Amino acid sequence: FIKLLADLDYKKDFQIIIDCELKRLNYILNLIAAQKRNLKNYHYILANLGFLDLNVTEFQKLGPNVTGFQLVNRSDPAVQKINQNWLDFDNKDLKVARRRLKYTGALTYDGVSVMATAFQNLRRQRIDISRRGNAGECLANPPAPWGQGIDIQRALQQVRLEGLTGHVQFDERGHRTNYTLTVMELSHIGPRKIGFWNEKRGYVNTAIYRPMQEEFYNVQNKTYIVTTILEAPYMMLKKNHEQFLGNDKYEGYCAELAAEIAKHVGFTYRLELVGDGKYGARDPETKMWNGMVGELVYGKADMAVAPLTITLVREQVIDFTKPFMSLGISIMIKKPTKSKPGVFSFLDPLAYEIWMCIVFAYIGVSVVLFLVSRFSPYEWNGEESDDEDETAPSSSRRAQASSSAEHTHSPGFSQAQGQNQNQQKEKETPEYTNDFGIFNSLWFSLGAFMQQGCDISPRSLSGRIVGGVWWFFTLIIISSYTANLAAFLTVERMVSPIESAEDLAKQTEIAYGTLDGGSTKEFFRRSKIAVFEKMWSYMRSADPSVFVK
Repeated sequence: FIKLLADLDYKKDFQIIIDCELKRLNYILNLIAAQKRNLKNYHYILANLGFLDLNVTEFQKLGPNVTGFQLVNRSDPAVQKINQNWLDFDNKDLKVARRRLKYTGALTYDGVSVMATAFQNLRRQRIDISRRGNAGECLANPPAPWGQGIDIQRALQQVRLEGLTGHVQFDERGHRTNYTLTVMELSHIGPRKIGFWNEKRGYVNTAIYRPMQEEFYNVQNKTYIVTTILEAPYMMLKKNHEQFLGNDKYEGYCAELAAEIAKHVGFTYRLELVGDGKYGARDPETKMWNGMVGELVYGKADMAVAPLTITLVREQVIDFTKPFMSLGISIMIKKPTKSKPGVFSFLDPLAYEIWMCIVFAYIGVSVVLFLVSRFSPYEWNGEESDDEDETAPSSSRRAQASSSAEHTHSPGFSQAQGQNQNQQKEKETPEYTNDFGIFNSLWFSLGAFMQQGCDISPRSLSGRIVGGVWWFFTLIIISSYTANLAAFLTVERMVSPIESAEDLAKQTEIAYGTLDGGSTKEFFRRSKIAVFEKMWSYMRSADPSVFVK
């Protein structure tokens, strides 16, 4: 039975039917009372016909909900008379403690009365039921029926009498009919009648419930255990709580609420902090409740006064009063810090990708301009050196004079004259240059991008087209950049990376969790919404644990 009672805590079945004999039933009830478990919110239905024969003194003090049935009406004068004779007989002839007649004894008494009445009726009808020496064979095969048995059966079915168990009557199948069962309930003052049942009318409720204030039994003599939890501003310890005893150590809204309830109803109570410091949640594996809810479920406390969230799962095992505050689930993060402009904050108006595109565009335009200038003849310049033009005649005359002199004295005059003429032709050929080398092209593109201009400009049509496109591009970029630069440099932005539950679920850098054993944790565990399921998966697998104790 101990294992069976322990398994009840793992299940949601709070209606328990117990069907066994009186002795074993008393043992089970005393076992439940000794363990002080399986009491609150449980309803025990005793499938037994002797509710008043049970010893429920210890069970009654714990206030469980118990319903049973009573077959013997002890308020009937005939029953009281026979019961008194029973007690007198026990006291006179047997040296044992006096015990009241139980319902099993009453059934035996009525059974004997039915047999006696049936045989009396047979005698009056002069029906011979004796065997007269014709004893049947017990091992006969097939068995031979007793000839007078049908007469005895008929006589038993015809019996009508008022016995200790009420009206005694049988139908054609031999089942008892037209009887009444009293429905009993275990209250704080003991067993009491709440109705009756019979075949014709079914269950009839006759209980008259008293006002609720009278239902508090022994409120003057009992001290109620009120479980609570430290949570400012609802329940707090006073600064000098070491100097106080009992309930005076606490302050806060819930402490004052408990005091007002006790004052209004008229009972004494004792505040006790919950042992594990949790509000109450059910373990998905063991199905056991912890926290304040667990203390209420397992009978360790009579009530709880705390900021306890009302949830569907908790309402299945405990009862809530009307809420004194309505709250929702919110995300609480550290207050964002103010971000001041940094050294490279001038890059903020444009994205990183845009800056990279600008750099590649700058290099690309410079290379294109360099190539276009190389292939276009309008970008090439042909020039002759002024020094060479001035010195060429005098040199020529000196060369001619010396040649004449040498001609008169040397036979190689004609060869030297030919070499001088070739050198003179080479000096007279012009040198072509191009201003748009690779470095000048980069310089021109940079000057255009900075809107500062440059000392060189393209003269060819293709070069001017490339430069014009680049100027238009820089006009758009610079205008957009200038429009956003002031705001990015002067406004101190609030850095807040988390704006919603979706933002929180998408990242893993910021750890997040809930109170361990609270309703918020249970909400995420039971939620079927994709975002909340993802958040619960992260919280459950996080190492170290993100649940706050």
